[in-house]
Amino acid sequence: MKTTGSQKIKIGLFTIVGLAVLLAIIFLIGNKRNLFSSTFDVYGTFKNVNGLAIGNNVRFAGITVGIVDNITIINDTTVRVDLTLNDDVKKFLKKDSKISIGSDGLMGDKLVVIAPGGITSQEGVKNGDQLPSVPPIDADKIIAKLTGIADNAGTLIQNLSEITGKVNSGKGSLGRLLNNDKMANDLDATVKQAKTTMANVHKTTATLNEDLTAAQHNFLLKGFFNKKKKALKAKQDSIKKAQDAAGQQPAANR
Repeated sequence: MKTTGSQKIKIGLFTIVGLAVLLAIIFLIGNKRNLFSSTFDVYGTFKNVNGLAIGNNVRFAGITVGIVDNITIINDTTVRVDLTLNDDVKKFLKKDSKISIGSDGLMGDKLVVIAPGGITSQEGVKNGDQLPSVPPIDADKIIAKLTGIADNAGTLIQNLSEITGKVNSGKGSLGRLLNNDKMANDLDATVKQAKTTMANVHKTTATLNEDLTAAQHNFLLKGFFNKKKKALKAKQDSIKKAQDAAGQQPAANR
């Protein structure tokens, strides 16, 4: 069966389109992995990479400057992360530039973030250098703590709801006090009676003071109070003489 001219044209167009798609895919992959630009490599170590994967982006100052080239488990506490970066960013990185693991948005893919550095060292990085790393935040621990706080808050709200329900239904001393008019009236009467009693006590105290003053001026009791005053004065005089004598004795010794 011979191929017609129209079939040849269709086959040619299909081949051209296929090659174009293949070239586009190669270009995208090569651009993604920096195959068409000059690059250099650095690495850092972490205890936990928090879901970071090979091919994730590396950002500097918010700009994508490379990719995660490889992730290797060194031992049970160390994971090595190799980065391939565009050569253009090398002049901005110093020996003390730090790498950390972040997220692309709130729920986006993990990525590596590079801080500029230059605080403790002005020496630029070289191909194959190790950069200091910042431990990533353990999201699982944060979620566990938030879950515990939420559980405690739920228990507290439930307890408060139960207490409020008991108070509203008149259960317990506070509930009976708030919902029983008789108890409230009795408490109010008790408070008023206590105020009246205190007023009477103050009034009685003032009357006793007045009576005592009057008794001191009464001619029948005046001698008794005068005798008390004389006895008090004599005691004070004897104390004063003893003090004077004690003060003069050291002076005589000198």
